[in-house]
Amino acid sequence: MKILAGAPEPLGLRLVAGGANVAVFSQTAESIDLCLFDATGKHETARLRLPGRTGPVFHGFVPGLQAGALYGFRAHGPFAPERGLYFDPRKLLLDPFALELRDAPRLHESYFLASGDDSGPHAPKARACAPEPAPARRPKIPWRDTIIYELHVRGFTRRLKNLPEAARGTFAGLAHPAAIAHLKGLGVTTVELLPCAAWLDERHLQELGLTNYWGYNPIAPLAPDPRLAPGGWAEVRAAVAALQAEGLEVLIDVVLNHSCEGDGDGPTVSLRGLDNPAYYRLSPENPAAYINDAGCGNILRADHPAVVRLAMDALRAWAIFGGVDGFRFDLMTTLGRRASGFDPHAPLLTAIAQDPALRELKLIAEPWDIGPGGYQIGQFAANWGEWNDRFRDAVRKFWRGDAGMRGELATRVAGSADLFAGKKPPSRSINFITAHDGFSLADLVSYARKHNEANGENNRDGTDCNHSWNNGVEGPTRDESIKAARRRDQRALLATLIFSRGAPMLSMGAEFGHSQNGNNNAYAQDNEVSWIDWERADPRLLAFAARALALRRATPAFTDENFLTGEARGDAPPDVQWLGEDGAPLTPDAWDDRHFLAAVFSVGASRAALLLNAGTTFVACPLPPRAGKNWRRALDTATEDGAPDPTVDAGVAGRAVAVFVEDDKKPRI
Repeated sequence: MKILAGAPEPLGLRLVAGGANVAVFSQTAESIDLCLFDATGKHETARLRLPGRTGPVFHGFVPGLQAGALYGFRAHGPFAPERGLYFDPRKLLLDPFALELRDAPRLHESYFLASGDDSGPHAPKARACAPEPAPARRPKIPWRDTIIYELHVRGFTRRLKNLPEAARGTFAGLAHPAAIAHLKGLGVTTVELLPCAAWLDERHLQELGLTNYWGYNPIAPLAPDPRLAPGGWAEVRAAVAALQAEGLEVLIDVVLNHSCEGDGDGPTVSLRGLDNPAYYRLSPENPAAYINDAGCGNILRADHPAVVRLAMDALRAWAIFGGVDGFRFDLMTTLGRRASGFDPHAPLLTAIAQDPALRELKLIAEPWDIGPGGYQIGQFAANWGEWNDRFRDAVRKFWRGDAGMRGELATRVAGSADLFAGKKPPSRSINFITAHDGFSLADLVSYARKHNEANGENNRDGTDCNHSWNNGVEGPTRDESIKAARRRDQRALLATLIFSRGAPMLSMGAEFGHSQNGNNNAYAQDNEVSWIDWERADPRLLAFAARALALRRATPAFTDENFLTGEARGDAPPDVQWLGEDGAPLTPDAWDDRHFLAAVFSVGASRAALLLNAGTTFVACPLPPRAGKNWRRALDTATEDGAPDPTVDAGVAGRAVAVFVEDDKKPRI
């Protein structure tokens, strides 16, 4: 085969008229080879030196190269770890801009620098392709109406009833009417998918006989993982379109803060072998050492043009070829880091803000990492949503019975003005109680401590700061009273989440009692521990969650975009009234250690009351009257499905939440 000079744009291998253009960034390589493979991916059939170079980009054009061709790169240059250089032409390198992989990446000993073997027969191969753009069908749900459901494509669909076997665990399964019917029936507006880009297992998992299930270990950010999308971009595009046709938004969790290559002892499969100092943030004192603000061995050097380009092309790929509605950014603080620390105007954040394909999408930050100054909640641009762990912790502590939580809970229920007021509306606070990382909702009220033995790390992994409780017995029990108490607590937690100001996020299975057997770090459990068991779903809890979400959607007082002031506007009631157990307004010195909180929200003609009682006895708490109006109990977590008890006209039971709405109807009693 012959190769011509080609062009430096676009990066990666891209099919064009008459063949394929290849462009590879590297400031430090001496030369780069394009390696072609047969259909099995095992045998190298051609090795072509890229003949052109424009600045730091090596490039070439291969006439006649067609879709389906399998390829990788080999980079030549000095092997000098003390300078941060790891060139080794024995290591086949995956195109970081690859749009499709032949197979799911699998770890192999030949990937490691300690091995002198050629990794070519084993390394993941990119497949030349030209995906079609997705049709523009975005529902564009307003932020104030957004209700997020975090799910794992495989875990959600692996055991879902009525799915064809081939569709289980895949995007095709997510597009199935059975999956969509559940999401629509629950009443969520937006699904947030755990990472879908291709990933590689960590070495220690292979040694334990486990695999990476969550996918937070990326190898090719522009390519869907073949395990989730065996049909490639076409399958992703079809699934997203099916969800959008039913009015559901699709967000993708993207991992752009680190790569699967880990530290200097990790596998060399792509970026390290192409230009380690450009792609990774290295220690200024010791270029052989990686900065590890993500806790995964390395972080990408997100203020370098090469990383900005890779990240932007990855986001555009999912937005254009997948048609997704937005992104949740894992450990987003890392992406705003410069050598001197976090900068809210860092290059990548600025690039996203001005990009016409991205700037109008829903963007959500996980606003922290584990590095110095890593906790940056409230510091992202006004249009960004941010995960609010302060909400999570306050709600858990209140319902666990911790003292002194009434004021903190009020701040969180009201939209976390201390974090976001003057910067962004309350709807940008992504409120959650559980997520993929941590206990499931059912386990939160069933385990006082983590049980991660199945992960093979002697229960050392996963956080010990769970703020959980077990209702008297650790784990499974046959005691019906304890089971009832756990269901009651789950309803109370869900109601607190759903009726707080902000955008609520439910984790997969929270709506019907999914358990992970006390595992609060199930990242390596690609099995029944993590997969949703639809046969054991609690229909009563599901009915409650759907009822609560419907009530939220119907009550503007719970979704207003203004922060509360406590002031009245004209003849209208104050936008919020905080009440004590006797129904009287709380005075500044009354925010004590009581396990009760009542809030009356007023927005225009909508007025609603939220009563939360973490104590064990009934609290009467009369609500402030208004001429010509009546309070109607709309939801009560004291009942299994949330249906209000018509014999109770006021107050709230112990360990329960009651919601009242004001209307012109006669009371039900």
